[in-house]
Amino acid sequence: MTSSLEKLMEFARNVRMSAEEQEQQRRSFAYGSAAIENSDVTREFIRRAADEIAAGRKQIVDERTAAPSPLTK
Repeated sequence: MTSSLEKLMEFARNVRMSAEEQEQQRRSFAYGSAAIENSDVTREFIRRAADEIAAGRKQIVDERTAAPSPLTK
């Protein structure tokens, strides 16, 4: 391996992405993967699906935090 490639790999190992950057990366990966299988998939479709999933996760978290813990009785 060349030293410039080794330097780039070391740099990449230490990159820390924000939550927003991670979400953008997930959506980009989902679009790329889905579009290979189905050319009708659009970025808008992926955005809507990801937003629905995120809303569902938030609802689950909200329900769990609102419900009384069975351990506190």
